[in-house]
Amino acid sequence: MSVGLAGAIFAGTAVIATLLSLAMPDPSLPAVRATHPDADALANAGWTAGLRRWETIRATCIALSLVFVLTWRLPVIIVGVAAVAPSVWARLRADSARDRGRRAFGRIIASTAAALRSGVSLPDALRRGIDATPDPLAARPLREALRAFDLGGSLDVALGDVAGRCGDERAGVAIGSLALGIRERLPRERIADLIDAIAERIAFEERLEHEVRARAAGARQQQWVLAAVVPALALYLTATMPMLGTTLGSELGRFVLIPAAAALEVIGIVAARRVVRGALG
Repeated sequence: MSVGLAGAIFAGTAVIATLLSLAMPDPSLPAVRATHPDADALANAGWTAGLRRWETIRATCIALSLVFVLTWRLPVIIVGVAAVAPSVWARLRADSARDRGRRAFGRIIASTAAALRSGVSLPDALRRGIDATPDPLAARPLREALRAFDLGGSLDVALGDVAGRCGDERAGVAIGSLALGIRERLPRERIADLIDAIAERIAFEERLEHEVRARAAGARQQQWVLAAVVPALALYLTATMPMLGTTLGSELGRFVLIPAAAALEVIGIVAARRVVRGALG
């Protein structure tokens, strides 16, 4: 395929993608959270440009990959990889944001306990705890509960609602325990003791998380080294053994062997990441 034809295909695909993105409605992320598969991940990752631009980026990735596939006769699976690459990026960013939020939530609870023991009311103590931590993802469940409380709702009901919808299991358990203490009408001192116990449990889980990550760091580095050794070895053998280079350059190599090797490496990396995340809860 000539360069001119490839450019024409890319230009046409880009125009079609732009027209489709303009025709696509662009509601706020909370309104489409139940329908768009990337809405929650984008919200956690801090994406504020809207779904229209997000899908335009995806369409551009697909168009570029299509040009590469048609120009150099690459496997068609590259187009599928380009289509899911933005979603993978959004989920990786969301995972990083959730990890930061998990650490920041412990500081919110500790600040709340200190404020409560100083004599302020529980809602004001929660507000001081939120103000002490700038992480928006960690403070979002408590902000939603306080907003419902300011509108006239019961604080224990509001905390129970956000605990059930909280994406972080640790934060959900802590908020649910606090809601239970309020529902049981515990005195201020008992509520403060309860929050201190929650803070200690969160601190223990954070230390355990750091230990798990430290023990898994060496294995992750070895995994990345082994993942880089395979293509490097393939390039070396291709340069020194023309027969292997011919095999990898054939349709069998380009459409079966190389995609299968890449898929196996990706599966191994994802599986190891899921094992670590499963251990962390």
